[in-house]
Amino acid sequence: MSLRFILLLSVCMLSAACTRDPEPSPSGESGLARDHFSFANTDQFRSRHLELDLTVDFERQVLEGHVIHHIERLDPQADTIVLDGRGLLIEGVQLAPGDGTAVELEFHSLPADEVRGEALQIRLPQTFSSSSGFLLKIEYRTGPESSALMWLPPELTAGGGYPFMFTQSQSIHARSWIPLQDSPLVRTTYEATIRTPKSLLAVMSADNNPLTSRDGEYRFLMPQPIPSYLMALAVGNLYFESFGEDTGVYAEPEVLPAAAFEFADTQAMLDAAEAIYGPYQWGRYDLLILPPSFPFGGMENPRLSFITPSVLAGDRSLVSLIAHELAHSWSGNLVSNRTWRDLWLNEGITSYLDARLMEALYGKDRADEERVLAWRSLVQGLETVPEEMQPLAPVFEDGHPDQGQQGLQYAKGQMFLIHLETLFGRETFDEFLAAYFDHFAFQAISSEEFLDYLEQGLIARHPGVYSRNEAEAWLYSPGVPEEHTIPLSENLDQAGSMAQAWSIGELGAGDLPAQTWSPQAVVWFLGALPPGLEEEQLGQLDEAFRLSDSNNAEIARAWFTQVATRGYRPAYPDLRAYLQRHGRTHMILPVYAALAENGQDLSMAREIFNHSKPGYHPITKAAIAPLLDLPHDVDQEED
Repeated sequence: MSLRFILLLSVCMLSAACTRDPEPSPSGESGLARDHFSFANTDQFRSRHLELDLTVDFERQVLEGHVIHHIERLDPQADTIVLDGRGLLIEGVQLAPGDGTAVELEFHSLPADEVRGEALQIRLPQTFSSSSGFLLKIEYRTGPESSALMWLPPELTAGGGYPFMFTQSQSIHARSWIPLQDSPLVRTTYEATIRTPKSLLAVMSADNNPLTSRDGEYRFLMPQPIPSYLMALAVGNLYFESFGEDTGVYAEPEVLPAAAFEFADTQAMLDAAEAIYGPYQWGRYDLLILPPSFPFGGMENPRLSFITPSVLAGDRSLVSLIAHELAHSWSGNLVSNRTWRDLWLNEGITSYLDARLMEALYGKDRADEERVLAWRSLVQGLETVPEEMQPLAPVFEDGHPDQGQQGLQYAKGQMFLIHLETLFGRETFDEFLAAYFDHFAFQAISSEEFLDYLEQGLIARHPGVYSRNEAEAWLYSPGVPEEHTIPLSENLDQAGSMAQAWSIGELGAGDLPAQTWSPQAVVWFLGALPPGLEEEQLGQLDEAFRLSDSNNAEIARAWFTQVATRGYRPAYPDLRAYLQRHGRTHMILPVYAALAENGQDLSMAREIFNHSKPGYHPITKAAIAPLLDLPHDVDQEED
């Protein structure tokens, strides 16, 4: 998931009362290897394959049907299966021992935990003696407040004529639309039958066929094992356009031409990635452009990345997002984090890989700009993230996995790998990474397993260059080790210098190379502006760069954050329109935060938020509401 500059999602911490009561019996996993955000007893039972059969009901806004788990019994003495759920309505559970005779099973859900949801306990019959595999069928439907599901009426879609539904399972939201072992350490294959209105198309993180007929019943197969957070489904008025032999894009017809132009280099990106890191192992790689309410930049669902429309800039200036989601096909999807403490193995390595892809396709200058922006996000993050959450692999047992480390796992992980590349040389480091992906393919690993492999596969083969202790400083210590590589960009250095010179009158607005700068340079320039600028100066800047009506969402984000911080009222109508148009958390949260903190616009921010929240995802609303001193459950708040 592309969250390079993400701010902390405001989520309630676990209380002692809500963490202890629902805890199932110990699973045998302890310490750092244990997933503290899942109830599932994965050391006793392991789900290996899922069969989904679901009907998408737009009128009631529910998914209804069943899931069949192919269960491997790891502990012959264990008699209770524990699955994760959140707000699901379980209607029945059956056991299919293998002889075709279904047996109704006892089940109950323990009291809900604020973060983790409910532990679904399923008791096996005392007479059931299978020591191997069996089938477990669960009839259920989703609840009205599923944290994974976004139901959009036609008026909130691009075309305005059809409804739209999509899921967002990362981090622990899959349990709100499927009862399952919702932990990244569990990887399953799956197949699915999805029933929809005949006018709509369903797509999944599986083997989508671009030639599928619209008949209201769609079948999918994911033959490679994936963690639950990569389970994904979307339904809407979708059409397809191909980029090449293995790539293409799904979107509403009103958006499809722009998407086809913007992401035309996707096949070239895939070819470049394979050339460096080895074969792409997922069959096709397609994109799905979602409505603006999608809360993230992208989500790396295998075979079908979900993409925000906010990167449709018209000039391919924001395609680093596609590079990021594609790179996840190796780091994250192929080799994934064992627990949410180990998320840097997904996001940090991927952030390194996406810059490499940008360099291969668009040149070193462009890639250097992306690297320096990531470095700045790291420096800024270290100023706000508590020290205990600054290590790449912190002790992370409380809170919510969505909180994470304010994006530190992205930028700090990237800087760690840049440092390794500098020390060992690019060719040697590329060979190491390709071998790493091959060695751990389709596995979930811990930070410690990465360290072991780094020591064996790189450090030991090049004595005297680096040590395990030096690597451990990145993983277990706050801040950044003194010995590190700082990325540089001449373009951004120039933009920063011009920001200072312009602010003190040494340059006029007409002297700034607004037409030749990259969007990244404009963003850097805006971030380098000192406080205390006059309204006239901001007006000159707005006119020179056409900031208030920029088609580039990153430029608009940087500009409207400045507008809100400085209380530049001539741009407030455009700011309001921007907040109503975008639903991506990264794009709007800093603007809301600036309005709330500038001492004069909190009430206006609340008014805009209450007007716009029907088009915001629950994750986005949960992040913004506390900034505005609104209840967490903002849907219960009166407009």
